[in-house]
Amino acid sequence: MSIEIVFETHALTEDNEAGIATGWLPGRLSLRGRENAVAMGHRRRSAGIAAVFCSDLRRSVETAELAFAHSGIPVLLDWRLRECDFGTLNGAPGDRVKAVRTEHIDRPFPGGESHRQAVRRTTGLLSDLPSRWDGQRVMLIGHLATYRALEHVTTGRSLEDIVADDFAWRPEGWSYRLGQDAQGPTPPTRSMR
Repeated sequence: MSIEIVFETHALTEDNEAGIATGWLPGRLSLRGRENAVAMGHRRRSAGIAAVFCSDLRRSVETAELAFAHSGIPVLLDWRLRECDFGTLNGAPGDRVKAVRTEHIDRPFPGGESHRQAVRRTTGLLSDLPSRWDGQRVMLIGHLATYRALEHVTTGRSLEDIVADDFAWRPEGWSYRLGQDAQGPTPPTRSMR
């Protein structure tokens, strides 16, 4: 029993273009981001996706709305796919958040959460997927925290290594496969596309 997961980050935002770490703030897609979201829909609408699970932050919702409007594919919002809560650094310059990111693997950002808490939150959603979507292909639209959770769960790599890595956005997204056993998701395979 397994679930194929297609993952893409939300489309490009005004904050991304300005070098801002949006965190738990809503964010808004830029003109180029709206074009990215429409292109995502062209790539994914006929890809056999049974459902789209989307962060409830506005930039992700806007991405899903543009990509999957009138497609018949259900879009389900879930707060567990949110970005890491940077607390007092939500909306701060991205370089500032990036510079301290490894200090907050287990220690929460002031007024926020740690990377491990964000990964645990996303892992809860991954554990719930088999109850309804076993054997199917689903899509997740989220953030860097979503990517880190998927990498950690499917590869077994340490969160310390994943957080320390520089993230490179991929317009074609990522594919993962989750197996299911008594303990929850297991990391049998991971494929890049």
